[in-house]
Amino acid sequence: MQNFDTKTFEPGVHGPIFDNLIKYAVAPRPICFASTVDAQGQVNLSPFSYFNYMSQNPPICVFSPLRRVRDGSIKHTLENIEEVPEVVINIVNFDMVQQQSLASTEYAKGVNEFEKSGLSPIPSVQVKPPRVAESPIQLECRVRQIIPLSEDGGAGNLVIAEVLCMHVKSHLLDEDDQVNQAELDLVARLGGNWYCRVTEENLFEVPKPLRKLGIGVDKLPEHIRLSNVLTGNQLGLLANIEQLPTETELAENDSHVQQLLEMWKNDQTQLTNELHRYAAQLLDQGETDFAWQVLLLA
Repeated sequence: MQNFDTKTFEPGVHGPIFDNLIKYAVAPRPICFASTVDAQGQVNLSPFSYFNYMSQNPPICVFSPLRRVRDGSIKHTLENIEEVPEVVINIVNFDMVQQQSLASTEYAKGVNEFEKSGLSPIPSVQVKPPRVAESPIQLECRVRQIIPLSEDGGAGNLVIAEVLCMHVKSHLLDEDDQVNQAELDLVARLGGNWYCRVTEENLFEVPKPLRKLGIGVDKLPEHIRLSNVLTGNQLGLLANIEQLPTETELAENDSHVQQLLEMWKNDQTQLTNELHRYAAQLLDQGETDFAWQVLLLA
């Protein structure tokens, strides 16, 4: 049985504890490695994990430089884009994660984080700030709007940036210009000092229910919906069909199913549980259709 017990935290009551915990909860967060310039052309490079892609047409990224907690002052990135409303968002992968972290150091105004981190600036095509050559994907952006959320320490400033063009390392693209997700080797921020790495071993696909109307968990047969074996994820897979199947021929001819039917022919409850366990294994292996056939025999 799932444990639904919770402990409640409020930002105004629990302060630093809340600030720490929410970074563990809202994760993983992609990293906006932002390069900017001020009116004098001085370059700044800084990472932000309050970042994401928010619109397809127009293509919009949003990131949020926070005010410094100690005194509410704003950071150099925000100062720069107020003077020159352009930014390059350089996507961070594993090969540059330590240099990205180093660039987050609070260097003085005018110090070039490209030099401090050992990363390579290369000219952009449509904006003034340089790109990070080591970054697998670089987004040249025009800043459309900055929305201050408060003047208190720790307050965010939502930077709405329109993507003007995108540069993708050629070796990441196939002949149809599709990205090899595993080769991209992305990293993301978690809570505390924790990061995560997107490797081939932890990638998985979830079929999108875009062109069909799934029946939903509420329409599953009761013995499936109230199963003591099947998980919520497995129920979600089963419910992502347009109508309940009726075919059981493959399952009936399966040697393991035949063994279960014979072994537990006098104990319907145990037979149902065993068939559900077998179906759960099939679901975890991506054999959804076969799993349905097994479940229909329960």
